[in-house]
Amino acid sequence: MTHKWSVDRRQFLAGSVGALGSAFFARMPLDAMDTRLAPPQSRSWDAGLVRHLLPTVSDSRILLKASFERPLAEAPTLRIGARGFPGRSNDTLRECWQFYATDLEAGRTHSLSLVGADGTSLCEPWTLSTFPPTDARPERFRVLFFTCAGGPGGTYTGIGERTGFLPAPIRSRLLRRALSFAPDAAVANGDHIYWDLHRWEGALTGSLSPNAERSQFDFSASVLGTSNEAALKLAAAPQIVPVYGADFRSTPVFFLQDDHDHWENDAAGAFPVAWFQLQLARATQQLYYPEFLPEATRPAGLPWSSSSERGDVSESFGTMRYGRLAEILLYDVRRTMSLGPSAVFVDLSVEEWLQQRTASPEVTHLVHAPSNPLGWSAGKWGEWYPDFLDPATQALGTSVPKPYWQEGWLRQHDRLVASMAAMRSRPPLVVSGDLHAVGLARMLRSGTLDLSANPVTAVLSGPVGTSPAGFPSVVRGVGPTPPSHLDLDEVVRPIEQHGFSLVDFLADRIVVRLFRWDANSQPLEAIDRLDPFLTSELRGPA
Repeated sequence: MTHKWSVDRRQFLAGSVGALGSAFFARMPLDAMDTRLAPPQSRSWDAGLVRHLLPTVSDSRILLKASFERPLAEAPTLRIGARGFPGRSNDTLRECWQFYATDLEAGRTHSLSLVGADGTSLCEPWTLSTFPPTDARPERFRVLFFTCAGGPGGTYTGIGERTGFLPAPIRSRLLRRALSFAPDAAVANGDHIYWDLHRWEGALTGSLSPNAERSQFDFSASVLGTSNEAALKLAAAPQIVPVYGADFRSTPVFFLQDDHDHWENDAAGAFPVAWFQLQLARATQQLYYPEFLPEATRPAGLPWSSSSERGDVSESFGTMRYGRLAEILLYDVRRTMSLGPSAVFVDLSVEEWLQQRTASPEVTHLVHAPSNPLGWSAGKWGEWYPDFLDPATQALGTSVPKPYWQEGWLRQHDRLVASMAAMRSRPPLVVSGDLHAVGLARMLRSGTLDLSANPVTAVLSGPVGTSPAGFPSVVRGVGPTPPSHLDLDEVVRPIEQHGFSLVDFLADRIVVRLFRWDANSQPLEAIDRLDPFLTSELRGPA
């Protein structure tokens, strides 16, 4: 059957959260109501009824999350070649859907289309490639890394004149510039949502935040299927839908959650995360961006992994495997972080998997991508490092104990760093986000570990949406700083500007390129001309 993909937009129904959320329109903050959810449309691709598309892939599977301009009463179908995969509704109103395709041919560019129950096309067809077979030897693999793309919006009227988070169209513009370099995949490392529900500083510690009060969440109820679902959508959708739109339809993306994605800041008292915030984090992921697909070398029984009607996926721990050329280990440190004598950031079963894969000679390049950065500190509670801001000297150090910090976190840090440095045939690399900066350094010492024979390269990937008050030097009084536990050779000291990183994996080396845009000195048009300000080649020990 031939399908007409052009959609008459006059037939669109007005976007609505229905009776479930109508009462919230009068009480939600204006920045959520005023943010336009319609994504900036491609000039050459018709999005039709689609508001956003975010796919992820492995060598044989595709998982696609999508939302539509109006609810779909009957399930749509994802068509890949001659095969059809029925959609599954992820929300009560049937606006958000997922499509899970299996048993696909590896290393092939597939033709995809979305078709309604009546046979009409919901958008223009597009293409998406599966990763090569695990035993293939591709010549190159290019990955885009970025962080902190969330935020409820702000204003920008010119160079140096803005308030709040970067407006969604500017974030989208930054990401489109990154996509212009044709990455094979992307890693969105944490902080896709900023809507913290409690205050964790000052006299009101533990009380509800203004966002929580305006949202009027019912903390005793479930999230989906209640009034909480409408409140979540009003808070979260404007931070994701217009930022990505369908721009990543042909670029698989891997989303890692961090502290704000659990609807709290990483402060003592906020973590381990409470049940309600955990449900919000899981629901946000379910509605808007893909979980991690299974991989043969990652145990199926890791925490927050499951095989259910929604597929055998992992919420917090992922693998990006590109033949025998590269493997990137993605791990959320917030979901399983613990306190006490045996405190860890990642569950010990997760650490065992990380250690095993790091030691395995299967792939040419093995990279760590945790949600909490290695290499620098901003004196925050939920960091690997004990450094704290001394109010007398206004400097980071260990002279003032960091309240409620756990030594077990640092012990786990050193175990992981030791395993990276032990890869004698590879250049050890860790790419992180969270700290709202772009930077690169070589880790020469970690505690008593001498890493000089094979230094670990640490990269801060660059933030996309950070507000002026969100940079560490503003909110904490100190920028990202090498902790006392490390000896760092800072090739690029962390720069608190918006940006992203591109990493090329080749048979004999890794090439890291860092990009930055300064909202205080550069016009918007400069985004479209961004080139790397640093290119660094990494090679293993001779």
